[in-house]
Amino acid sequence: MTSSRIAVTTDAAPAPRGHYSQARIVGDLIFTAGVLAYDPKTNDLVGEGDAAEQTRQIFRNLSAILAEAGASLDDIVKLTAFLQDLDRDRQAYDAVFPEFLTTPYPARLTAGARLGGQALVEIEVIATRP
Repeated sequence: MTSSRIAVTTDAAPAPRGHYSQARIVGDLIFTAGVLAYDPKTNDLVGEGDAAEQTRQIFRNLSAILAEAGASLDDIVKLTAFLQDLDRDRQAYDAVFPEFLTTPYPARLTAGARLGGQALVEIEVIATRP
């Protein structure tokens, strides 16, 4: 049995900066790439030094990608996030979640990682298609 694997692309989210898709649909699941806080119109990083503002921009980008795939932030079942400085930025990043997500919140992993440049937060998700 072969399942379809559809690439998702939207101009409403930042274009990939390498050889990857913004997201892929496999069956009823949507897998996004890691998303950073780039403004899709300017390609500039939003919120330098501000983990909360970067998280907001990432959720706006994820919302656009998921919408292109026929889903919304409410359809996220698993979220994986990487923070440049887990101790410094976790509280600011975590405080943004209720602005974009409702209960029950997705399963989540948050880990520290070396991110490039001024990026403080990177998030990838798995969502279901309604």
